[in-house]
Amino acid sequence: MASSSGLARTPSKRMSRAQTMMVEIPNEDNSTADSELVPSSLASIAPILRVANEIEKDNPRVAYLCRFHAFEKAHQMDPTSSGRGVRQFKTYLLHRLEREEEETKPMLARNDPREIQMYYQQFYLKNIADGQYTKKPEEMAKIYQIASVLFDVLRTVVPVGRVDDQTQRFADEVEKKKEQFEHYNILPLYAVGVKPAIMELPEIQAALRAIQNVEGLPVARHTSDDTRQERGKPVNDVLDWLSFHFGFQKGNVANQREHLILLLANMDVRKKENLEGYTTLNADTIRKLVDKVFKNYRSWCNYLRCKSHLRFQQGCNRQQLELIYISLYLLIWGEASNIRFMPECLCYIFHNMANEVYGILFSNARPVSGDTYENAPPDDEAFLRNVITPIYKVLQREVKRNKGGKASHSKWRNYDDLNEYFWSGKCFQLKWPMNVKADFFAHSDDPPLANETNNQITVGKRKPKTNFVEARTFWHLYRSFDRMWIFFIMAFQAMLIVAWNSGSLLGFFDEDVFRKVLTIFITAAFLNFLQATLDIILSFNAWRSLNFSQILRYLAKFAIAAFWAVVLPLAYSSSVQNPTGLVRFFSSWINDWQNESLYNYCLAIYLIPNILAAIIFLLPPLRRRMERSNWRIVTLFMWWAQPKLYVGRGMHEDFFSLLKYTMFWILLLISKLAFSYYVEILPLVQPTKIIMELRVDNYQWHEFFSEVKTHNIGVVIAIWSPIVLVYFMDAQIWYAIFSTLFGGIRGAFSHLGEIRTLGMLRSRFESVPRAFCRRLVPSPNQHNRKRHLDEATERKNIASFSLVWNKFIHSMRMQDLISDRDRDLLLVPSSSSDVSVVQWPPFLLASKIPIALDMAKDFKKKDDAGLFKKIETDDYMHSAVIECYETLRDILYNLLDDDADRLIVKEICYEVDMSIHQRRFLTDFRMSGLPALSNRLEKFLGILLSNVEDVDTFRSQIINVLQDIMEIITQDVMVNGSGIIARAHRHHEGDQKKEQRFEKINIDLIQMKTWREKIIRLYLLLTVKESAINVPPNLEARRRITFFANSLFMNMPSAPKVRDMLSFSVLTPYYKEDVLYSDEELTKENEDGISILFYLQRIYPDEWNNFLERVQPSENKDESEEARLKEEVRKWVSYRGQTLSKTVRGMMYYRQALELQYCLEFSDDSEILGGFQAFEDDPRYIEQAQALANMKFTYVVSCQVYGAQKKSSDQRDRSCYLNILNLMLTYPSLRVAYIDEREETVDGISQKVYYSVLVKGGEKLDEEIYRIRLPGPPTEIGEGKPENQNHAIIFTRGEALQTIDMNQDNYFEEAYKMRNVLEEFLKARHKERKPSILGLREHIFTGSVSSLAWFMSNQETSFVTIGQRILANPLRVRFHYGHPDIFDRIFHLTRGGISKASKIINLSEDIFAGFNSTLRGGYVTHHEYIQVGKGRDVGMNQISAFEAKVANGNGEQTLSRDVYRLGRRFDFYRMLSFYFTTVGFYFSSMVTVLIVYVFLYGRLYMVMSGLEQEIIENATIHQSKALEEALATQSVFQLGLLLVLPMVMEIGLEKGFRTALGDFIIMQLQLASVFFTFQLGTKAHYYGRTILHGGSKYRATGRGFVVFHARFADNYRLYSRSHFVKGLELLILLVLYEVYGQSYRSSSLYMFITVSMWFLVGSWLFAPFVFNPSGFDWQKTVDDWTDWKRWMGNRGGIGINPNKSWESWWEEEQEHLKFTNIRGRLLEIILVFRFFIYQYGIVYHLDIAHHSKKILVYGLSWLVMLTGLLVLKMVSMGRRRFGTDFQLMFRILKALLFLGFLSVMTVLFVVCGLTISDLFAAILAFLPTGWAILLIGQAMRPVLKSLKFWDSIKELARGYEYIMGLVLFMPTAILSWFPFVSEFQTRLLFNQAFSRGLQISMILAGRKEKDITSPVKYA
Repeated sequence: MASSSGLARTPSKRMSRAQTMMVEIPNEDNSTADSELVPSSLASIAPILRVANEIEKDNPRVAYLCRFHAFEKAHQMDPTSSGRGVRQFKTYLLHRLEREEEETKPMLARNDPREIQMYYQQFYLKNIADGQYTKKPEEMAKIYQIASVLFDVLRTVVPVGRVDDQTQRFADEVEKKKEQFEHYNILPLYAVGVKPAIMELPEIQAALRAIQNVEGLPVARHTSDDTRQERGKPVNDVLDWLSFHFGFQKGNVANQREHLILLLANMDVRKKENLEGYTTLNADTIRKLVDKVFKNYRSWCNYLRCKSHLRFQQGCNRQQLELIYISLYLLIWGEASNIRFMPECLCYIFHNMANEVYGILFSNARPVSGDTYENAPPDDEAFLRNVITPIYKVLQREVKRNKGGKASHSKWRNYDDLNEYFWSGKCFQLKWPMNVKADFFAHSDDPPLANETNNQITVGKRKPKTNFVEARTFWHLYRSFDRMWIFFIMAFQAMLIVAWNSGSLLGFFDEDVFRKVLTIFITAAFLNFLQATLDIILSFNAWRSLNFSQILRYLAKFAIAAFWAVVLPLAYSSSVQNPTGLVRFFSSWINDWQNESLYNYCLAIYLIPNILAAIIFLLPPLRRRMERSNWRIVTLFMWWAQPKLYVGRGMHEDFFSLLKYTMFWILLLISKLAFSYYVEILPLVQPTKIIMELRVDNYQWHEFFSEVKTHNIGVVIAIWSPIVLVYFMDAQIWYAIFSTLFGGIRGAFSHLGEIRTLGMLRSRFESVPRAFCRRLVPSPNQHNRKRHLDEATERKNIASFSLVWNKFIHSMRMQDLISDRDRDLLLVPSSSSDVSVVQWPPFLLASKIPIALDMAKDFKKKDDAGLFKKIETDDYMHSAVIECYETLRDILYNLLDDDADRLIVKEICYEVDMSIHQRRFLTDFRMSGLPALSNRLEKFLGILLSNVEDVDTFRSQIINVLQDIMEIITQDVMVNGSGIIARAHRHHEGDQKKEQRFEKINIDLIQMKTWREKIIRLYLLLTVKESAINVPPNLEARRRITFFANSLFMNMPSAPKVRDMLSFSVLTPYYKEDVLYSDEELTKENEDGISILFYLQRIYPDEWNNFLERVQPSENKDESEEARLKEEVRKWVSYRGQTLSKTVRGMMYYRQALELQYCLEFSDDSEILGGFQAFEDDPRYIEQAQALANMKFTYVVSCQVYGAQKKSSDQRDRSCYLNILNLMLTYPSLRVAYIDEREETVDGISQKVYYSVLVKGGEKLDEEIYRIRLPGPPTEIGEGKPENQNHAIIFTRGEALQTIDMNQDNYFEEAYKMRNVLEEFLKARHKERKPSILGLREHIFTGSVSSLAWFMSNQETSFVTIGQRILANPLRVRFHYGHPDIFDRIFHLTRGGISKASKIINLSEDIFAGFNSTLRGGYVTHHEYIQVGKGRDVGMNQISAFEAKVANGNGEQTLSRDVYRLGRRFDFYRMLSFYFTTVGFYFSSMVTVLIVYVFLYGRLYMVMSGLEQEIIENATIHQSKALEEALATQSVFQLGLLLVLPMVMEIGLEKGFRTALGDFIIMQLQLASVFFTFQLGTKAHYYGRTILHGGSKYRATGRGFVVFHARFADNYRLYSRSHFVKGLELLILLVLYEVYGQSYRSSSLYMFITVSMWFLVGSWLFAPFVFNPSGFDWQKTVDDWTDWKRWMGNRGGIGINPNKSWESWWEEEQEHLKFTNIRGRLLEIILVFRFFIYQYGIVYHLDIAHHSKKILVYGLSWLVMLTGLLVLKMVSMGRRRFGTDFQLMFRILKALLFLGFLSVMTVLFVVCGLTISDLFAAILAFLPTGWAILLIGQAMRPVLKSLKFWDSIKELARGYEYIMGLVLFMPTAILSWFPFVSEFQTRLLFNQAFSRGLQISMILAGRKEKDITSPVKYA
């Protein structure tokens, strides 16, 4: 027992002597830290320590007792301190207790037992007795938690039986009620007393009543009360009842209870006009939810032809049973963990459990065994343990086979394979309860060992793949898109036949030509045979999982394809006239059909299936119905057309959509084929014929087939190969052209860019409020929207608009995009009821008053009408004049305190009004006095707005100027003004007052907010000149204002009422990215002395100055002011980066928008006209608005490692934790989900246990809401990000889910449109189909950082706008390309979630969500009237890493089953759209690069063999330029310049085509073409390598600001294999072509052909250095060289980082070859053979060869090559063996070798005729050969290692790396000599930043101001 000396008796005293370190507590209040640093194995003591911290100030002694109890409990839990971190923590706690033992004394009593009892009673009476009726539920939850812990401590301190009665009574009361006061998420369901407004909502109460209806539900009979007590609280609702029977976890039940209530409430209240008497749910609501939740389940039952277990017995309470079924599914889903990615597995589980539910309710007997359901209730984890964990273990075992992504996909089963097991009737063999010995769970033929634990995975014989095998081969492209390739090949063959035989398209109708054209069907037959063969080969590993009908179909397809491949050629041979040779042999015995050609009959039969397919294609509803049908007759009919699969059935669009994309592709294909025929094929035919007839005898090398008549087939191949590749690739270019045209037209029809400048906005601003109310304000009667509005309605509309507009402007001010002055110019007055005209924002009225004054002053006529007409022609001027007059009148009248003074003002105004009415204004008033009056008014208003320092001085200044004003009005302006003063004097002449007129004023009026707004506005109207035309000056603010205004005129659904809108959640996955930059990160300088803060101050000088104006830093700062300012600076910088805090701030605008929308809807006209104040001061509105916002919106951030960060000792992790905690405290509605890893002891063995946990912000710390145990570590199974999303998705709410990445932002004005977007889910469309994903537009906010960021921004913007616009409509192939799309949440949670997660294959996890959605019957739309901000990578290396990641992802997609199924199941034209917008784009990029290779290697063959010279010198060809023209066409496509067309079109559409042209020119001047060409190489390399060898991985690109210089070694490591090696290879090819080629020397076309290739080479070799900051700075160049040499020289080894050693990097670069299959190795070796052509060709051109063409020459060259390698080997071995011990011998060896070399070279020069040119030629000959040997050695690594040759290969590689490094480094070093190059590069890189005020020269010099809060001057 603890007492005043209790510590002395603790058995743990000996621990204080242990030699252990104290746990490291961060530099913060320790009381906050210790409760959060509890080791995971002691997690249960954390609440005790929290309570101790909480009561520390009230009673330190009781806090000490709590800590002592925590220590004792920790010691009991882990007496040996074996858990991780336990010993350190216990030591720390013990030291603290020893200190507090002495420092703390009882305050309320003499001893500890009495002290804690008295404190407990005091705490109860103070906080609980009356608190439950006055405090909010969240406060009471915390109080009850403290009370419970205190009593637990009390029981250990006070001896048994010594607890007094009152304390016990209080404790019993707490125990009884504590479940009513638990921490809650959104709904405090069981709280009593003060209930939040959300619990008073009738829809919530109705939903709660519905699920609490447990009347008639049976409970197990033989269950005692004791057993029920063990399970927890009694059954309150249907979820409790299900949990009682099936053993669901408490956290899961609570989570899904709230989930279901909110779902039901939101669905039921929609379109409900009358909420009075609203007590029960509508039956249709539950039925709709049942239909939606179980649509997939019912489809699954129909597919498997099993009876659905959604059964309803006659006479039962149907609504109750429906709710039970929904609850059951949600509970299964909520606890399924990784199994959520397997929707049909969930269907199987639900199928069986629903059957059990039905049995419990109606038969009480199990359907199979007949046993009753009277067993004891299962524990809370029974479902997890018995159902989920066994399936999870199967997943876990399969992932072990994956070997971290290195193993082939065909060797392990992923999520899809295991889920598709449940697509066949085999799944029912698992039985129920599941038989864990079933084949599905068995993993090895060998029995497990007796001592095998759960964590040991037995890896035995693998199970077959299911339905599909992801084999690594390019053949997947053909297999998935065979119809496209067959079409293109047939078209090419037909065009070639026509061109060859006729030369004119009309020749097609010639009988002979036509007969030859019919041979395309023979080609088709062979291609179909290839397809059938590939189907069998590539799916072979899945055959054991296929049923007999599927195998039979494969074999039948193969047999029939083989049959036609034989029959059609035979039949054709019989129809050929004058057959010869083989054709005659076949036609002799198939010549019975005299009247008609057998071939025609065969063809007719062969085409029957195609004709039927074409007919069904034109009848999409029929095709859809047939594919989805489960009738056996229809299934049998469709069996041949498509394999029976659960997904991909009935994806066909309606006829109108089909017509649109069909016409698009027909037009495109006509254009493409016409171009191919006339430009690519036809010009080459005639030269080809001549070449084939040409006899060449004079070869320039050893020709092996010189005596054989080859028709120069090598030349033909060399000429035609690039053309054929262009033919297959150029459809991508045509797609770019057509998508640009159609996308631009569609964008124009969508009203995009109609308001794109401030001038356009001003001209249409008058109609903006009306458009706002039409689009964004719900109307009670939708049909009367467009009718004429009366004045009162118009004013209300403008008032509603002004509230939202002002909130928008204030949000931009808080983001520092605008200054205070800009804000005042943009604001609309919050209260407009005092003025008779509409009050427009002052920026619209700029200079209107000065102009009106000038007009009046200069007006010479005396006719009022003329002046008024001039003013009234400008509506804004008219409004400004009237508003100025009426506002001034009000200010003066209310400022004056004396009735006489007020009477004077009144009479003056009466005179003005009457003179205007009687048209004598110019007669009664002098216009010449107005300028003087205006000047005094400006001064008067300026004084009113100035800061009050001395009240008397301030008053006297106002009185002085006011008297001047009245004097000018009465004497200078009014003709009869003096009479008014005189009358007032006579009226009050009896008053004995000494004051002068206008001396009594009410200065308190100025302090009132509304009056101050009026004064500011009047001052602006009088003083603002033309400069306001450019308000706001900030480009981002302009963009947002114009986009918002423009969007109001776009096609947008009308806004529903807040109560009627769809509820939604936002989910953001987070790992370890930046949350909020620390002070250290802000001020940390790079090697140039530049900090992030300094950099951003120069990029955003206007925003920095606006920030300083907002925070107003004082010169004399105290500590608190300094801390506040630092925190604000951190936020300012973080909000300009890509941080979590920026994302959270943006997403929370949704909540602000909802609250404002509620206030606008539920307020009367007077409150709306009253402005913001009416809402801000009314708590009724605030509470109700918050309640409705909570019901409609949830934001969950999935911070996967938040729990680990909380306990981490790493400073950065702790910073992330504290920043996330601060976000939760700042935004109370923010929820954070994380995976908690704990150590728990089971049977004496410590095990890791994993939980999904949801927390929210409490008073100071986070508060846990739900905790759900997981079957194992979730992120080990699949890819990290989708697994992170998946674990948190159960905590989201609503019918829609928006996925937001951590580099995104949002804006208030866009958040306001969210309810409109959500209406897209409910809009009626063709065939009642509703979208499953809503695609949203993105704005790339990182474009201003640098020129690279600008390029990337433009590229990304064109994709997310015009690109996705055309994909969605008309092409209907838009998918999910990342964020911020909005998912139909219920649709996706029942179909596998919002992404796919299988390792590696689903690397690009987002797009698979779109694939999955489409395959399962959904479709994706795209909407551009709303936008979400997105950050992109801004540095060269970041961008390249991102492009590599996407290319890797596309490579994996190519192999995936999703792409295969979409490619096969889409109709032909939709399949084309799908191909060219996904994997086809990357394949085309690869082919683009391949074209260059093929062209140059073809040229190399022709030049080296001498064939080119022979052909060119031929007179016939020499006269024809056709060959040159044909070859020139491919150069147009090498760089794909036409791919920038969509970018130009979109900029033109939204900013104007003049701007677009200017941007395009600037981009080219900034070397955008170099950048895009370089990225082309990135795409091609990583896409090709992924398909061949794998090696895909997630590449963390980093999202920081790139203001640092990348070292040469870094660039070399990144780009060596992807760009530099390829660039050097092409460089050598171009040099050889230039040196040895004789063609086109007199033709400019030669340069046109090769210039693009030289450009490609230059881009690939030098782009990383051109776009590297300070890349040409001499000092950095020197440092880079030193660093690179050090890196090259360092030895590698285990654990050596690739960044530190060339050897380690070289080993890592070959990793893909370690895990590739034999096919990949062979292909790699075959591709390497191209390098041997250099040596073979060059040696025959050497002078030393003396024109000999013998093979001996080539043999001797190999002798030279081998001798050189041998010498290098000797030197290498000598260095190793003799370099240290026998230095002299090594030197002698080197000297001998050197002398030998000189001797040999002398002989060769003198005797053999070697020349200097031969030496250079030999280098070009032998370098590629050596490289080939090196590459072959790498591919054959295991063999060479066994032969001890590996070290030689490594040394050879090092030599080549040195050579490549030198070649690349030399140009950089030379250019670095010239200072102007570095300056030019700086301007090139940071041009955009220059225009935003970036003084880059100052940055690179490192000159900075000392004070970070100093303003920045504009550049």
